[in-house]
Amino acid sequence: MRAQGEAQGDGVIPVRWRAAMEAALYGPDGFYVRPGGPGPAGHFRTSVHASGLYAGAVARLLRWVDTELGHPQGLDLVDVGAGRGELLAGVLAALPAEVAARVRAYAVERAERPAGLDPRVRWVAAPPEGIAGLLFANEWLDNVPLEVAEDGRYVLVAPDGTESPGGAVDGADLAWLERWWPGGGRAEIGRARDEAWAAAVASVERGLAVAVDYAHTRDARPPYGTLTGFRAGREVPPVPDGSCDVTAHVALDACAGPGSVLLTQREALTALGVSGARPPLALASTDPAAYVRALASAGEAAELTSRTGLGAFGWLVQPVGIPPWPRADRT
Repeated sequence: MRAQGEAQGDGVIPVRWRAAMEAALYGPDGFYVRPGGPGPAGHFRTSVHASGLYAGAVARLLRWVDTELGHPQGLDLVDVGAGRGELLAGVLAALPAEVAARVRAYAVERAERPAGLDPRVRWVAAPPEGIAGLLFANEWLDNVPLEVAEDGRYVLVAPDGTESPGGAVDGADLAWLERWWPGGGRAEIGRARDEAWAAAVASVERGLAVAVDYAHTRDARPPYGTLTGFRAGREVPPVPDGSCDVTAHVALDACAGPGSVLLTQREALTALGVSGARPPLALASTDPAAYVRALASAGEAAELTSRTGLGAFGWLVQPVGIPPWPRADRT
């Protein structure tokens, strides 16, 4: 980093990373709220975009929650960080008609509602209160703005991505570092994510809250942090000027509340019936079309559950007023 006080060019005053991310992602003409364009799917590929099997698995999880709640007349499905609503559309399509008819679907997003979205989906800026059902957040927390620290000082950043050292980390941020990311060096202070997740969970009256993201835990924090950018499908430097996604892995263990379970995506999707096993070769002779479909499905499942790819993502599963999931007798 440049020494503090060194010229930044054009008289621009650098700010801490949390403020820079907030402006770059969600400010006027920010990356996530800019009208038009392809939306997030045009810049990076999530599990939602990789395969319809993912929405099918979330639909099965919602049905498990429905059973635990006693099949209520209104079953909430809340997608936090919903993008263009792709996951909600997929889940609604995967549900039996009787269940789908009882679902109240909410897309929580700061961008404008996209054209052509299923009219059953309510487009909201925050989760509704008193949720009875499933709150699901796929790759949301990694875009909650956060502070970055290096050698005990806040990191400042200019719009062109140039960094410089700021003041000493103190207060609640210092306490978070000492508990969750000790050892000095470069670190991403996840306190804002902890608070955002706690607020989302607080909106659930009964049901399950699930956060899915690329993550790390206290015993394996990355020594140089994970802050990066994405644009048009490529990883790029994290320049906070609104031209790219700015993201960092999530300390999911710090977010976890009482009764939470931490799983890998591979473990979670396996419990939900997603398998990358190849279909029996005999099927190719008896029903070639079915064999081709099954083979394609197995390939998609393998991508979703890959130990070195999407399958390594973390699932933070927090029950509220119902038993923990997964349960071997009910999955």
